[in-house]
Amino acid sequence: MAKKQGPPDVASPAASAEGKGKGKLKLIILIVVGVLLAVGLSVGGTIYFMSRGASEPAHSDEAEHSQTAPQRQAATYEVLAPAFIVNFANTGGRQHYMQVNVALMSRDQAALDALKEHMPLLRNQLVMLFSSQEFASLATPVGQEMLRQQATASVQELAQKEIGKLAIEQVLFTNFVLQ
Repeated sequence: MAKKQGPPDVASPAASAEGKGKGKLKLIILIVVGVLLAVGLSVGGTIYFMSRGASEPAHSDEAEHSQTAPQRQAATYEVLAPAFIVNFANTGGRQHYMQVNVALMSRDQAALDALKEHMPLLRNQLVMLFSSQEFASLATPVGQEMLRQQATASVQELAQKEIGKLAIEQVLFTNFVLQ
C-alpha cells in the first residue's frame, strides 16, 4: 500500500545551531592542540640540537687548539688605587674635573709585578695624559674609548721602555665621572 509521505524531517533550528557549535569547538580544539604540539616539538628539537651541537664541536675545537697554539693564560687585573682625579684646562670660564678608576689587564703576572716597581712613573704618565684632554671630547663614549686606547698605548710604551716587554694587554676604566 501506499506509504504516506509526510513533510521531510527538518531539524529544529536550535538543534542545528548546537551541531554547528560543536563542530566549531572541535575545530578550535584541534587547532590549539596542533599549535601546542608544534611549539613543543620545536622547543624539544632546539634543546636537543643545541645540547648535541654544543658538546660535539667543543671536543674537536679543543683538539685543534691544543695542536695548533698554546693555551692562553688567564687574565690578571691590577687596580690602580686611589682613583685618578684631574682637572681640565679652564674652558669657557668653568672648571671641570674627571675621576677615573683604572685597572690594568695582563696575562703575564711576572711582567705585571715588574711594572709595579715603576708605579709612580706610570701614575704620573696617566695623570698627565688625563689632564691634557678636553672636556667636550670626553663627554661622548667615543671620546672615552679613545682616551682608554691612548692610556693603553701610553702604559705599554712605558712598560716596553722600563722592563723591556709589553706587560699589559689593556687599560680598563672601571669608573668614569666627569663634572
